[in-house]
Amino acid sequence: MANETRTALVTGSAGFIGFHVAARLLADGFKVVGFDGMTDYYDVTLKQRRHQALSQSQGFTPIEGLLETDGLVMEIMETHKPDVVVHLAAQAGVRWSIENPRAYVDANLIGAFNVLEAVRANSCAHLLMASTSSIYGANSVMPYEETHKVDTQMSFYAATKKANEAMAHSYSHLYDMPITMFRFFTVYGPWGRPDMAPYKFTRATIEGDVIDVYNHGDMSRDFTYIDDLVESIRLLIDTPPERPENADAIEEGDSLSPVAAWRAVNIGTGSPVRLMDFIEAIEAATGCEAKKNFMDMQPGDVPATWAEAKLLKRLTGYQPDTDIRTGVAKFVEWYRDYYQA
Repeated sequence: MANETRTALVTGSAGFIGFHVAARLLADGFKVVGFDGMTDYYDVTLKQRRHQALSQSQGFTPIEGLLETDGLVMEIMETHKPDVVVHLAAQAGVRWSIENPRAYVDANLIGAFNVLEAVRANSCAHLLMASTSSIYGANSVMPYEETHKVDTQMSFYAATKKANEAMAHSYSHLYDMPITMFRFFTVYGPWGRPDMAPYKFTRATIEGDVIDVYNHGDMSRDFTYIDDLVESIRLLIDTPPERPENADAIEEGDSLSPVAAWRAVNIGTGSPVRLMDFIEAIEAATGCEAKKNFMDMQPGDVPATWAEAKLLKRLTGYQPDTDIRTGVAKFVEWYRDYYQA
């Protein structure tokens, strides 16, 4: 099917990742139905500006609403009949899930159920759903591999994403739905989320405020630049999993289910970056020295994340590779332009 005839439903299209995915699909000739709740977890104006940018394309149809609203996603699927669904909408944030867990039940559990039910009733070629590197929890073996057990989540946010993977697997098995779960590692770049460290650190460094550095700076993250993430998703859209004829047919290192067209895929660089090195990249890009407040680890957080990215490369031929200095410089350039800072 030619790209110009394909329709994609992107949930969370006013969010950081959803915005970039929707923009890429529009550029590739897709019609995109963008669904977003415009919740006030962070600056709604930023979300509105993202949708305004997408709306410059005639191929974009914005819809505002909450995932947990009974029947709404079903109605969207029945009306627009998308060929592909990229489900990115969720209540995000490890720390906020400690303060307001109910929001995660509504958006991440009930919302994901509504998406699965709508896709079941209105079959599409491929459903792709966002998971998280936080799902690996207390796993101490790194790099994290998709075939590792993921039974020790350390935050309620991560627990809801683990539930999403299990829910999706059951639907894939029962109804032959091709489903790919993305396990995102720390994503950053232009139009990023204000609640995440790259944004907060950049703002504070430019304005001369103090930044909180958890675990006294002894942390590492597999920072993934947004364009690399989008390229990975775009390639995976055209790589739907297929239910294997038998378990012996699954290659070593492949997370493909033995009983379903379901697969989990890490999207990361495979190269962890020390938090202090990331802060130094921000200082270099802004030309300002960051004032640091070293603190203990936050509840629910983990000291390091590190993706094994071999499966992504095997499936798509691609692996994220934007170096931290290049990516941070692009983010800082966007930040200064957006805020006239």
